[in-house]
Amino acid sequence: MPPIIEIDHLSKQYGSGTRALDDVSLTIDEGEIIALLGPNGAGKTTLISIICGLVVPTGGTVRVGGHDIRTDWRAARKLIGLVPQEIALEPFEKVINAVRFTRGLYGAAPDEAYLEQVLRSLALWDKRDARCRELSGGMKRRVLIAKALSHRPRVLFLDEPTAGVDVHLRREMWQVVRDLRASGVTIILTTHYLEEAEDMADRIGVINKGRLLLVRPTADLMGEFGRKQLTIELDAPLQHLPEDWAATGLSLSDGGRVLTYDYDTRAERTGIGRLLADLNARGLGVRDVATKQTSLEEVFISLVSDRAEVTADVEPSGADPQEAIIAAEGRA
Repeated sequence: MPPIIEIDHLSKQYGSGTRALDDVSLTIDEGEIIALLGPNGAGKTTLISIICGLVVPTGGTVRVGGHDIRTDWRAARKLIGLVPQEIALEPFEKVINAVRFTRGLYGAAPDEAYLEQVLRSLALWDKRDARCRELSGGMKRRVLIAKALSHRPRVLFLDEPTAGVDVHLRREMWQVVRDLRASGVTIILTTHYLEEAEDMADRIGVINKGRLLLVRPTADLMGEFGRKQLTIELDAPLQHLPEDWAATGLSLSDGGRVLTYDYDTRAERTGIGRLLADLNARGLGVRDVATKQTSLEEVFISLVSDRAEVTADVEPSGADPQEAIIAAEGRA
């Protein structure tokens, strides 16, 4: 099966000289969840905006479902739903009417049964006659998701979807995302909650200064860049590390009571068994042992820590982005 999204040598340079994207190539398979991570201004929103038809690229091509976003824009955009960072809703409009309106923008015939299904899945059915201004921030974000899903897209972009959402609503929203993926919808998300990306995404891409640094399956990324740390609390303090331990990666802390050992889980032998045997042979009692896995946050920081001042990531603003996608058709 061909990829649902094909990005080939994509670039974007603004008139000011700012290069927001630099030769980005990426393919995304149908039905997967991919998380795009990067510091503020890295180019994430510019990339999403180009795919969704809100920003015109300087170079390169993008195809969605086999349709070029510039030469076959109408077919490409019908496959896309976008949930933006900004909450842009008509404050005095009812929830159900806001969702109906977005469906109509895509030329889709009325389907009240489907819209009810969408609103129920997002726990919005009881709020269908409420005006948008009466909703909490978390509920407004759910309305954005409902609008993005109103025309049955095959690809859903979630740009910081849980920003400002409480823990309970966040968990419910991620269950909705899992259900969408199970139904075959492709999810591309950006998030600053890195534990969510680690838990949710099939693959993770890291963007910095407009360049795509890498794209890896989540498990492979953690295995390649992540390490584990073994902490051993001793019964009695050591004054210093024995000379034959100097090159083993061990360190001593907490007044000589704690030994710390960094190791690679992919190695054929981690050296843990030998270390514990050596402690026993030296008569050193062990009070406690604990391990810690490198987090995605630590991996991410290590990948982008050498960045210089990042360029500004120009983001579209103003009206409802779903409406902007449709309005952009006349400019394509």
